[in-house]
Amino acid sequence: MYEGNTLKLLRLEDGLVELVFDLNGESVNKFGRQTVGELEQALDILEQEPLSGLLVSSAKPALMVGADITEFQSFFASGEQAVKDYLAANNRNFCRLEDLAAPVVVAIDGYALGGGMELCLACDYRIMGSGGKIGLPETQLGIVPGWGGTVRLPRLVGVDTAAEWIASGRQWRADAAFKAGVVDAVVETDRLRDAALHTLAECAAGRLDYQSRRALKTSPLQLNAVEAGMAFETAKNVVSAEAGPHYPAPIAAIRVMEAAASKGRAEALAIEAEAFAQLATGTEAQALVGIFLGEQWLGRQARQWQRHDEGEVSRAAVLGAGIMGGGIAYQSALKGVPVRMKDIERKGLDQGLREANRLLTKLVEKGRLSVSEMGQALIRIEPTLSYEGFDDVDIVVEAVVENARVKKTVLAEAEQCTGDDTVLASNTSTISITELSAALQRPEKFCGMHFFNPVHAMPLVEVIRGEKSSDSTIARTVAYASRMGKKPVVVRDCAGFLVNRVLFPYFSAFAMLVRDGVDYQRVDRVMERWGWPMGPAYLLDVVGLDTAIHAEAVMAEAYPDRLTRDYVSATEALYKAGRLGQKSSGGFYDYVDDRKGRPKKQSSKAVGDIIQQSGDNESITDETIVARMMIPMITELARCLDEEVVASATEADMAMVYGTGFPPFRGGPLRWVDAIGLSRLEAMAKTLGSLGALYQLPDSLKQRVRDNQPFYSVDSAENKGGVQ
Repeated sequence: MYEGNTLKLLRLEDGLVELVFDLNGESVNKFGRQTVGELEQALDILEQEPLSGLLVSSAKPALMVGADITEFQSFFASGEQAVKDYLAANNRNFCRLEDLAAPVVVAIDGYALGGGMELCLACDYRIMGSGGKIGLPETQLGIVPGWGGTVRLPRLVGVDTAAEWIASGRQWRADAAFKAGVVDAVVETDRLRDAALHTLAECAAGRLDYQSRRALKTSPLQLNAVEAGMAFETAKNVVSAEAGPHYPAPIAAIRVMEAAASKGRAEALAIEAEAFAQLATGTEAQALVGIFLGEQWLGRQARQWQRHDEGEVSRAAVLGAGIMGGGIAYQSALKGVPVRMKDIERKGLDQGLREANRLLTKLVEKGRLSVSEMGQALIRIEPTLSYEGFDDVDIVVEAVVENARVKKTVLAEAEQCTGDDTVLASNTSTISITELSAALQRPEKFCGMHFFNPVHAMPLVEVIRGEKSSDSTIARTVAYASRMGKKPVVVRDCAGFLVNRVLFPYFSAFAMLVRDGVDYQRVDRVMERWGWPMGPAYLLDVVGLDTAIHAEAVMAEAYPDRLTRDYVSATEALYKAGRLGQKSSGGFYDYVDDRKGRPKKQSSKAVGDIIQQSGDNESITDETIVARMMIPMITELARCLDEEVVASATEADMAMVYGTGFPPFRGGPLRWVDAIGLSRLEAMAKTLGSLGALYQLPDSLKQRVRDNQPFYSVDSAENKGGVQ
């Protein structure tokens, strides 16, 4: 009946027609402009047909992953009216689908997310395959559903369920969707089509009243004013507490549902579109969409690297157990890669196994892993005191103490016991990969693989390329990191690599603020309000003040113009006083265990005397604190791009988000600069120029200011998730 590049219409028996989504050249279906246009043409045909029923399905293993997010940046930047126009076309489609003169049943195979779920909500009945997932993830992108999700879902399942589904942005399994009333039946995938056709037959025979369902979806909510008021106030209180002040979309979604509760479909959709347009043109949505596209970009870069190595990482090993080694072994085993965990002492192995067991137990307690799956993961970890079997592994990760001499000795030993094709990787945070490779006979098979602590929680892995590291070595290490569920970013060997090189100027800025009389607790509060999960003093305590002092010395030697101090920093004073942070129950803060055994920070009376701080310099404003903390980070990132330590602005930003907890709603340091404007950055730097080299813009940034050249452009490949 009709065939386009994204969908087709097939005539079935007994007046039935099937609308099949099948986007040419892609592994998944998504609602791009072309899909929207072809759906409009298909509906033109359907409205002229004497239909007895319409089946909506997919020729791919998933129905629809949602809107084509690679299109978002361009129309978000075009203003609110352009956004509303973008929404209107598919809203007309979905309303026409909902108003067809025959019942509509959708067979949900695989995923139905975002616009895909909204398509399903416009249908009369939803039949779902047992292995599928469904959800409205828009709030995670800083927006609300824009194709009727906030309108149809609460009318189908009630305010409470709709608020939870929309505000959380979660994906839900088929059984949970059925229990919530979002779908009408769940069947095995091989029975999905037959079940959907059976449902259409029941509608045609009058045994299922699809018309009353349509009336429910297109009418005001069936609640009186008191019921609606209670439901929405409760939802707003819960969502506001969970989302926090920096993520406006979840609470906006509740307000949209509330404002539209007494309206019919057309007015309700207009309210939704207004809210979507306001959010889409705000900085939070643009940043969060940038994060999503950044993830796609990292995935593309990883796949490109993996073409350089035809092998597959099927067996791994870790040198050094303990907390870090145990965390690496746990992550490898959890993702299905067997791992030998070697240490020189049994107690180290015991500690590593306890760490892996603890992390797996937590997953079981949360219902994310079965006891059987936990057992299988533990079996994949083989503790050993020898190098036996190391000639049969694809990659070895060294995770011993941060000491160059010890690492060189251990790596040289391991090299003698591994195959010629085995990759050696060092989990080091400060020691030069090129320097470590001097101890090896096959330096081309060696690179850095820097995990962040705690391994299970931090997504980033820096893959560090030494002077002699081969492409195939980097490729295999990237492949292993990806297999472990991590986000690998390839960086060039230099002091601090990427993340620590950028983080220590930030710590230096903090030290200067405390030197200038600003209360360290106030700096923490300001930066946490700005969006960081923890302020710099708290972060230093978590890192460990001894670790920070060691890394600071390495960084100062490498970048003396910016990081050499002529005063005793607060961090150094506390370290000399024996306060090492959380590991010693006291650093900038004191620490006591809460009821769950987790360290909880408290103000310390002793710290003020140690760092000789008795008050707060209130002449330095909160805005100045943010500027003083952020400019050194920005300037160092710019230098890393100049020196090709990192290949792109996207990789630089994503590394900071995944490796340091930089606020995602700001999109990364460089996206934040684009958002505030290069000229404002220059003005802030000029006012702080007397503070020294940390606040001097490098020549490349000055040139960007002159040329008004942002780090990202709307049409750049990075801004489209790697889609050219």
